[in-house]
Order: sequence, then C-alpha cells, then structure tokens
Amino acid sequence: MTPAAHPDLPPVPGERVRVVMTKWRDGPHWEFEADYLGRDEHGDWLGILAGTTMARPGATYVAPTDQVGLAPAPGPDAARGWLATFHAVGGPVRVYVDVTTPPVWDGPVLRAVDLDLDVVRGNSGRVWVDDEDEFADHRVRLGYPDELARAALSSCDRVRAAIEAAAAPYDGTAEAWLTRLGTLPRR
Repeated sequence: MTPAAHPDLPPVPGERVRVVMTKWRDGPHWEFEADYLGRDEHGDWLGILAGTTMARPGATYVAPTDQVGLAPAPGPDAARGWLATFHAVGGPVRVYVDVTTPPVWDGPVLRAVDLDLDVVRGNSGRVWVDDEDEFADHRVRLGYPDELARAALSSCDRVRAAIEAAAAPYDGTAEAWLTRLGTLPRR
C-alpha cells in the first residue's frame, strides 16, 4: 500500500492532490487541485499555483497569485478545525483561514466541511472574521449540532488570536513553502 492510499497518511511530496470542501449535510462547495509540498510540525502544506481554478456550484475563482495551503497536523480534533491559505505578495489578502471540521486525507483527496466562518489577514495587516451572518443562518437552517457550532466558534477564536499574535504558523513560516512552490514546474 502506498502512503497516499492509506486514509490516515498524506500523499508524498510532488503528488497532485485534490481539495474537496463540502457544506454541512454534504452540500457541494469549493474544489481544486494542488501539489503536495510536504509536512512539518504545523501540518501538511499544499502548493496552489497562480492560475489554479477553484470551483463551487455557481462560482469559479482563478488564483491570481501563488498560494500555499496548510491542513493542521495530526492531534486533538479540537485544535484542527481549520484550513489556512497563505497568499504570495500581490494576492487579494495575505492569510485566509476557513473554519472547518478537522480535515482528513482520503488517499490523495483532502476533505473537510466548511463551517462558514473565515479569519482573514488583509494586505494592510488588519485581521477580521468574515461570514458570521452566514454561520448564524446556517446554524439554524442547516441544523448545526450545538457541539459543532461551539467547536467552530472556538476554532475561529483560536485562529484569530494566533494570527493577531503572529504565532506560528502565522509568523512567516509559509514564506519558505511559497519559495518551494516557486521551484515547481508551471502547469
């Protein structure tokens, strides 16, 4: 069995992977291809080249700059409810973190349920939480269990505090991964 074929293990560096995010109750959401870059103490790093198409029902987005994604390292689920994206200079923001269920590898596919809340650090350095209204609406309309809602809010608060404090991995750690991404062949 190759590492990518085992659901608990990430792919091998250089392997193409797919990120599949759904909404609660398996509603489709963002999907895109990326390159698996490697793992460090913070988690699994994915390379997203400028020009990568990300799609969800009713919307398509083409990445204007290189980005690296980070899925949190194995550990307690309470600390793993997010997926982070770090944009190269010139991107629309510097950091964009989706609050999610703990991401899991399913072979070369990274899966998570998007729970609406996003923590963003803009190019000016300002940090804010986006889509709180969507979270409140979906909490009722989609019937988020109370435990799931509490976990999402806790994750959002923890991520925001880490970004504001410039704590790892929000301390420039992603720059080395962006450099590594820059060495990959353009597709």
